[in-house]
Amino acid sequence: MSVLGELREDIGAIMERDPAARSKAMVVLCYPGFHALLIHRASHAAWRRGWYLFGRFLSHIGRMLTDIEIHPAATIGRRVFIDHGAGAVIGETAVVGDDVTLYHGVTLGGTTLEKGKRHPTLGNNVIVGAGAQVLGPVTVGDGARVGANAVVLKDVPPGVTMVGIPARQVLPRARDGKPAFAAYGTPSREVTDPVSRTVEGLLAEVERLRGRVEALERGPGETPQPASEPEPDDDCAGKIAQ
Repeated sequence: MSVLGELREDIGAIMERDPAARSKAMVVLCYPGFHALLIHRASHAAWRRGWYLFGRFLSHIGRMLTDIEIHPAATIGRRVFIDHGAGAVIGETAVVGDDVTLYHGVTLGGTTLEKGKRHPTLGNNVIVGAGAQVLGPVTVGDGARVGANAVVLKDVPPGVTMVGIPARQVLPRARDGKPAFAAYGTPSREVTDPVSRTVEGLLAEVERLRGRVEALERGPGETPQPASEPEPDDDCAGKIAQ
């Protein structure tokens, strides 16, 4: 596909996924995610030709203009949307598939100083929520969702939803094929961190056990007695009598 065709696809993807996009002109002029991908295509082309310094310089210019850092060696698919984008980082060996949505503060980072593949691979139709960290040479399967502020350290199966630190699966893969778009990677307000749910369950169990202990201490047939009112001392009684 031609460069112009790719640009049209990018604009169309943004118009489809962001209800705040009122016109194509607004996307072209005012969306830093669009600008970052535009500059990345140029820096990536330079990098592939062996112009490493020039490619890195172009990516540095893109970072200064958009606050989005994409290494020129990273592979970015078609119709990718970086929404808001501030603070997003995509590492050197990262691979991002088609129709992926990334939000601000996302990091596709490495966990080692070794050469070679050390950054994540995202499949098609993946959504990574704001502040989420996907670290190491892990694979996030097609259609998976990573909730805001989650930390992914292991491979993610296709179509599931991951939240928490470290990220845990909270929703299974959609049975009816391609999952619906979910802003920030969280498809339901009811989806919570599984660790938080476990802690809440433990606290509820502690309260239940505390009630049973109090009942046993009172003994069978006993009911708690209301506290008796203190008797007034002689001085107070004398003042009342006067």
